[in-house]
Amino acid sequence: MIHPPFCQCCGLSRRQFLKLSGLFTGSLALAAGCRPSDNTATAPSSPANNQPLKIGYLPITDAAPLLIGHSQKFFEQEGLQVEAPTLFRSWPQIIEAFIARKVNAIHLLMPATISLRYGRNFPAKVVAWNHTNGSALTVGPSVNKVEDLAGRTIAVPFWYSVHNVVLQQVLQDTGLKVVRRPREAAIADDEVNLVVLPPPDMISALANDSIGGYIVADPFNAAAEKRKVGKILRFTGDVWKDHACCVIFMHEDDLKERPEWAQRVVNGLVASQAWMRDRRPEVAEILSKDGAGKYTPHPLPILQQALTAYSPEVYGPIGAIRHADWGSDRIDFQPYPFPSYTEKLVTLLQQTQVEGERTFLDQLSPQQVATDLVDDSFVRKAIAAKGGPAQFGLTPDFRRQEVFQVA
Repeated sequence: MIHPPFCQCCGLSRRQFLKLSGLFTGSLALAAGCRPSDNTATAPSSPANNQPLKIGYLPITDAAPLLIGHSQKFFEQEGLQVEAPTLFRSWPQIIEAFIARKVNAIHLLMPATISLRYGRNFPAKVVAWNHTNGSALTVGPSVNKVEDLAGRTIAVPFWYSVHNVVLQQVLQDTGLKVVRRPREAAIADDEVNLVVLPPPDMISALANDSIGGYIVADPFNAAAEKRKVGKILRFTGDVWKDHACCVIFMHEDDLKERPEWAQRVVNGLVASQAWMRDRRPEVAEILSKDGAGKYTPHPLPILQQALTAYSPEVYGPIGAIRHADWGSDRIDFQPYPFPSYTEKLVTLLQQTQVEGERTFLDQLSPQQVATDLVDDSFVRKAIAAKGGPAQFGLTPDFRRQEVFQVA
């Protein structure tokens, strides 16, 4: 149930606003430009077809469909006014901006959407997947197997992330105990300590041996490979076949009050994904620091590695790929948000250690979340307009069975 709002710019109650301020580092009110008010009326909405598209993203390959959609003008071809995408350094920052409506279409960690909608009662929905796979567990040179992480600290990008979910399953499978302590705290020989770090800080922390590894989206795994400060111990897509990590998250009132606008946004995203699937070298060039849009600070060779390097001959002998028969890619792009994935994710999240209040999480119904959190009506229309499910390697009935296999 959504409580009466007190914040005019983000529509949150006083209690919700304070809870969010505590959940995400820094002050939401200051960072997002919100100001408390005693007026309970919500801010007026923009006209149906006048609202510009404001993209928020982190400089990771997960953001590629939104950025390519901007670069190749797929959103403009849908008749949208599009502002230059805004780069954020961390997940709390992009969430704060989204709540404050400084951006209205973001790629966000799928578990974070669950936390925001149900833990904080924020009215927003997943409208499509942004990509599949695209992440890995990267470790220091002395680590050759998961058991070698015993007594070490591993960084995750956010507690509510697929990275945290998959990592804890992998660690538990080997009998290691997950703990959450300050980095300087003592860690027992049978424990692995998890801490949160922004992705840009992970490489330096690994290089100076203050952490034993990290699990995150590319190109930060590829960067460690190229800079020879770390190696990939396991691809997450080799544990959970073709899983989503980041999804497209939009405000619920935009979907209800501006459905034509929302449809155009999703159309542009799907067109971008269709274009990207066979143009990975070109995608790397566009996203690189030397590309015309300067969307990311990453050099071209690192992005090429992140988008293309998934050879069983290279990664099989070291155990990073154990299921070559799955036929997966290091990262792939398809937009349909499978309900089976959402259901599995909720079930796994309920088994995962996270920071903060989690009563809401333990009370969730996986089936209910799959139907309430996700609105697939826009993406179904967009996929049909681009030639149908086969265009993205999907089954005609939009169904699949989840495959999650650690060993």
